[in-house]
Parts: sequence; structure tokens; C-alpha cells
Amino acid sequence: MSTVVIQPTGISPADVLAVARGTAKVVLDPATVEAMATSRSIVDGIEAAGRPVYGVSTGFGALANTFVAPERRAELQHALIRSHAAGVGAPMPREVVRAMMLLRVRSLALGRSGVRPLVAEALVDLLNHEVTPWVPEHGSLGASGDLAPLAHCALVLLGEGWVLGPAGDRLPAGDALRRVGLEPVELAAKEGLALINGTDGMLGMLLLAVHDARHLFAMADVTAALAIEAMLGSERPFLPELHAIRPHPGQAASAANIHKLLQNSAVMDSHRDDLAHAVQDAYSMRCAPQVAGAARDTLDFVEVVAGRELLSVVDNPVVLPDGRVESTGNFHGAPLGFAADYLAIAASEVGAIAERRVDRLLDVTRSRELPAFLSPDAGVNSGLMIAQYTAAGIVAENRRLAAPASVDSLPTSGMQEDHVSMGWAATKKLRTVLDNLTSLLAVELLAAVRGLQLRAPLTPSPAGRAALAALGEAIGEPGPDVFLAPLMEAARDVVRGPELRAAIEREVGPLG
Repeated sequence: MSTVVIQPTGISPADVLAVARGTAKVVLDPATVEAMATSRSIVDGIEAAGRPVYGVSTGFGALANTFVAPERRAELQHALIRSHAAGVGAPMPREVVRAMMLLRVRSLALGRSGVRPLVAEALVDLLNHEVTPWVPEHGSLGASGDLAPLAHCALVLLGEGWVLGPAGDRLPAGDALRRVGLEPVELAAKEGLALINGTDGMLGMLLLAVHDARHLFAMADVTAALAIEAMLGSERPFLPELHAIRPHPGQAASAANIHKLLQNSAVMDSHRDDLAHAVQDAYSMRCAPQVAGAARDTLDFVEVVAGRELLSVVDNPVVLPDGRVESTGNFHGAPLGFAADYLAIAASEVGAIAERRVDRLLDVTRSRELPAFLSPDAGVNSGLMIAQYTAAGIVAENRRLAAPASVDSLPTSGMQEDHVSMGWAATKKLRTVLDNLTSLLAVELLAAVRGLQLRAPLTPSPAGRAALAALGEAIGEPGPDVFLAPLMEAARDVVRGPELRAAIEREVGPLG
């Protein structure tokens, strides 16, 4: 079990993954506690002076000009949390909620939010006791940050609202706190607003997506190479000198991977000197690194954006070291929304070109002597025909999901919040696109492995042999039709997990 220490300088993407998906414990560095205490003393001074400051002594949003008497300011913070916990729909996954809570702690720890250290410590206690708030999927517009989702998290600190039960059921938060020995928190001025005014849900989903996309884009090179090998494609379009003359770094990395994966293959050797072999392969084969490489470059941009947000103070108002409390727009999720939409477009195209290769593998007129639909007895048997139908349907869904959410602003709060980012929607649908990409690469892996089986007795590349070993037991040898869904699920597990890539890299060296 690892430990993530929250410093006043922030945390890393690896820290987020360790807490969201792992068992890492969270602790606050003493310097973090000191930074928050210093920031809180400024808010206490404002309260004592009686100055009107947004979020401290006023209402919120369109009620920003409404003065709140000192004796009602704690009530104001509690009312804010209750009224903003207004989401609806199915609960967000545990990993998203845990990432969101950790990132809110991170933002508070930067010492610009004016909250007492005990507020951050209360969130840490929820994480360490594995108390996960029930956060409905609908409610955030991505400005002012993820208000409703974060309010559902904050409400649990008050001993109210819901938490996720062990079976994904919904349980009362008060009971959950008592079960692990935690007490509800009484909020002071500014603290309710600081708990909900952030981009933490968007950022958490984007960081998880960056990690998943990095793996899937590497696996896309693997499945592309296996499909090209099974279709007796050429390795020559992937020579490094051909990509040096178009110096997109992602393209070069993807081409190098595919070229490496196609070496030492009796299947490739069987047609290398065949004059009847096609002079040029189809685009879905020849242009695989141009598409997957562009997606890699897009991912690099998105990673930079997410990294910047990890260093950011996302709150409103913010408490500056010189004692000023200033209103900001840093909670607006446009940078994250744009990045998520861009990555969704790229990932959808990686899946789309994979489906085109599947179609070629199954088409007897284009698959270079493989049997129709990869069935040794096509006619009575349909082989992988309907697996390609499924892939086509997923490609169509990804194209719909690739339409950007970040251009779809709707005004709220009496026109005070008259432009919103829709970053929550952008990052949430990105997760769906990546899950769909996993399925598309699984279909390509299944088809490519079946194609390589049908090339026997020719021996495939080391990558092909690793894929046969990883999937062969689950799918069996080519033969009469079987219940296909379990085979596709087995292929999904192989694509999603690290084992196949690790096995290939043991044979051919690291993939870029």
C-alpha cells in the first residue's frame, strides 16, 4: 500500500491514479496544513472587519449582491451544499468520485481557498476510510466548476446525502460515517463554496482518460500490425525513413511500433518477393501510423493541459498572500472541455480505422485468400460476420460522441453564469469513447488472431505468437460457429490489460 502526500505544491497524475484506482492512503504534509491555516486567518480577518466579500459575507451566483449577516454565515454554507447537491441519474464510478475528492483536497492544499485545515482533513478521512459519496451523473455544466457533483461529495461531510454501498447500492451518509467512526463537519464562512467551486470532476476524468488512452493507442499499433500480418500486408510503408520526411512525432512512433511488430514472421516472408502482391495496401493498412500517430500527438497536447490544471488554484474567490480576496473565473472548464473533445475525436478515429481493417479481414474478395468471414465452412457458418456489425455500430456511436460538448453552452443562474464549458459532459463522454475503443480493438484482435490461425502452418511474428497465446485458449481453433460474445469479452480483457503488451515487449523490445 502506497501513500500519497499532499504538498502545498500539488500532486502528480500517478498520485491521482493510485488513489482513484488503487489502495493508496492520503496524508497532508505539515506545510500544507500551515498554508491552509495562513489562508484561513485572512478570511477570519475579513469577517472581523465586516467587509462585504463574495462568498464570505454575500450570497452566490445571481445573489452575489445579497448581504448575509454574520450570525447566518455558517448557515449560508450549509444551505449552499444542500441546494447545490441537485444531481440526478446513475452514480458516477467509484474511481471518478475518488479522483474528484483527491483533487479538491489538492486545490484546498494550495492555500488560496481560505478554509480551515480540518475541512481538507475531513475529505482525506473519507478517502482513507473508503467512504465514497453517491454522485449522480447529471448536474454539472463545467462552470462554476463541477458544482453539483462536488456538492454531493461535500454533503457527505455534513453527515447528509448518500454514499455508494459495497454492491453499488445507495446508503445514508450519516450511517456510513458512524460505521467508520467519523463525525460530521460544521462549516464556517467561505468553506462550503470552496468545497464545490472547482474543476475536479472534469480533471479527474481527464487524467484517468489520458492514462487509458496512452495504453489503448499502443494496443492500436499492436492490433493493426497483427491485422496487416494476417492480410499479407506490406511492412515497407512503415520504414523509418518514410516517416522522417513527415516529422510528426506520434506518426514516427506508431510506424516504428508496427514495423518492429512485423519482423521475424514466416507469414510476412511468404509473400515478400511475390510479384503478384499488391503494389500498395489499402489506406486502413498503409495509413495506420498517420491516424494513430495523430491521435498520439493529440494525447500529448491533452496531457499538457491536464498537467497545467494540476498546478492550478481553482476556486472563487481566491485568497492571495497579500490579504486580498479576489473574484476569478478560474473555475471555468473550457481548457479541459476543449481537450476532452479533441481527444474524443482522435480516439474515435483510431477505432474507425481499426473497424475498416476488420472489414477487410472478413471480406473474401479483399483478404488475400482467407475464407469468408474467417470461417472454414462459410455458408452454414457465419464466422465473425456479426462481430463486424457490432464494431460498425460502435464506430457510429463514437462518431456521435465525438461531436464536441464544449460548444454547447447554456446560460444559468439568472444570466449571471451566462457561458458555461460543458467540460463535465465532454470528459464523461470521452470515457465512453475510450471504452468503445477498447471493444473495437478487441474485435480487431479477435479477427487478426483468427486470421493468423488460418495462415497455419506459416508461423506468425513474435507479436502474433504472443497474441495467439493470450487469446487462443479462450477462442479455440477455427471451426464451426460458437457463442461469440464470450470470445469478444475475452479479447476485451486482453486489450484492456497489460499482459499482452508485456509479453510482446519481452520478445521485441519496448514499444513507443
